[in-house]
Amino acid sequence: MTIIAREKQRPVTVSKALPGIEHTDSSALVRSITQARTSAFLRVARFPDWFKGTQPWPCSSPEALKLLKHLEATCFPLECTITGTKIGIGVATGADRVFISPEKPNIEADRILPLALASDLKEGRVQWSGHCLANPWNARGLVELDAYPHLAAYLRPHHGILTSRHTAKKDRPGNWHKTIDRVNLGLLKKHKLYIADIKDRLLPALDPGQTYPHHNLYWITSETWDLRVLGALLMSAVGEFFIHCYGVRMRGGYLRFQAQYLRRIRVPDPAGISPKLAQTLRDSFDTQDFKLATRAAMEVYQIDEIPQ
Repeated sequence: MTIIAREKQRPVTVSKALPGIEHTDSSALVRSITQARTSAFLRVARFPDWFKGTQPWPCSSPEALKLLKHLEATCFPLECTITGTKIGIGVATGADRVFISPEKPNIEADRILPLALASDLKEGRVQWSGHCLANPWNARGLVELDAYPHLAAYLRPHHGILTSRHTAKKDRPGNWHKTIDRVNLGLLKKHKLYIADIKDRLLPALDPGQTYPHHNLYWITSETWDLRVLGALLMSAVGEFFIHCYGVRMRGGYLRFQAQYLRRIRVPDPAGISPKLAQTLRDSFDTQDFKLATRAAMEVYQIDEIPQ
């Protein structure tokens, strides 16, 4: 039961009933709630305020919410100007079977973009499958097809499919060859972490500036983080704790790793991580050692346990 009132926010009490509560005296339960005291049949936590803004409210145990509020108050959001960390999503084309091919297409070399797919993420690395994007964008914007006869010959047989897309209809007729998203060429050469949108675990993979992400991949870049250290924190049980609190669980136990949830993950100041712990985190990421990453992450976050 959730109580919502149109009034100034006051302290919030969150409680969870345990087996046997139906046999407990009601006055004792009321005392437990009003005094925010956990009992044998009721788990209780009290917070000075509640979650703000338009983001969904976490639906977790009182203990998990208590830890979550603590980490929100003491750590940085994952996407943060202080650490120069950014989160984004890969390119959506509106016609993948036209723009994406399993090997290099017969077009101009500077129009070929190596594309990473979710299936390319394996054991913390990108094992590129060879898929490529026929890229209609350069640093200035959408290219003129007259300047690229091979690209034009590649796309024109699909003119009907491409012009029927909403993105083509709402733009100028001459821009029928655009993808839904503009390609950010500066992202290609950057070191970045990829996270697949739908997985049963949070498993970031490192791309050393060799591919561009497909639209079912989220990317993370940073000016200050060692991405192997950050990747270990995210793959640990602490990183997954945030997703379990914030995210949506789908049928079959799969999780959605959308940008709106990733941005809410909290991370410590990278400058405050000792060289020894940082190396342990690197090693755990390189070996994909979940238990080692979790032990190191809990030490970094200075927490003793992760409540369910």
